[in-house]
Amino acid sequence: MLAHFGELVLNLKAISISQHFSAFLCCSILTSFSFFGEDAMDTYVPTTVDRKSTELERQAALHQIYTQVLERQPYEYERREIAKIEKEFLKGKLGVRHFIGEFIMSSVYLNNFYVGCSNLKFVEFSFKHLLGRAIKGHEEIAKYINLLMMEGVAAFFNEILGSEEYRKAFGGFTIPHAREIHFYESPRNYLQTNLLQHEHFGQRGKVIPTIYWQELKMDCETGTCVMPDAKIEKHQMHQSVGESKAKATVSQELTEEIEELLQMLQHSDARQVLQNMNENQRELLRNLAK
Repeated sequence: MLAHFGELVLNLKAISISQHFSAFLCCSILTSFSFFGEDAMDTYVPTTVDRKSTELERQAALHQIYTQVLERQPYEYERREIAKIEKEFLKGKLGVRHFIGEFIMSSVYLNNFYVGCSNLKFVEFSFKHLLGRAIKGHEEIAKYINLLMMEGVAAFFNEILGSEEYRKAFGGFTIPHAREIHFYESPRNYLQTNLLQHEHFGQRGKVIPTIYWQELKMDCETGTCVMPDAKIEKHQMHQSVGESKAKATVSQELTEEIEELLQMLQHSDARQVLQNMNENQRELLRNLAK
């Protein structure tokens, strides 16, 4: 009886230890998931600047705005043009949205992303810089291209900065940033957004936006977008040029060898020449005689 009781106690202890271990393991897994999953996926903390922000905080915010919108810091000669709006922002006279609205209409921004770029790529750059995402689809790009062409750059920017999407995402005081959107239009749109967010200016050219070169399966990694067929043709062309050069080299060598044989036959006894010829020269002579 005591033996059975002792066995029962041991079994209960084992069950208790097992339950505690399971609880610990479950807790550890959840903690690990939280650490490597949620936190790792969304580590960016949005920066907000309001009327209570110090000048030092506004200086840091200004640096961040340029990193997001210009993709670099302005050069010294560029700062002369934007000195007035910088000063107003640092003194708290301009909020984030108003400062960005002034900055994107300056030649500092437009010379980089509007002049020298196609309208399609300009729209994509603007969405990346101001809304923190890629273009959703053909309808959206058609809408904004039409607005840009019919009403101009100012109306185009006003539409974006005044949109409900911008208001909900950033309001008047938060610096735009690459957003972790929970619902994408399609898996392709998720891929396009990811590609665009990690693309530095000019990396994939200034003409074709991501939505189109992805659909057409173009290669834009060199800074110029080309169709796959064009890339193959280019490779074949280089190959043909290489083969032609090789053939020309062989032909030149053959011509020189024939000339050497003719000179030998012209100035020497034929029998003696034949005796002194190597096998390759004799084969060449036989081919010439055919």
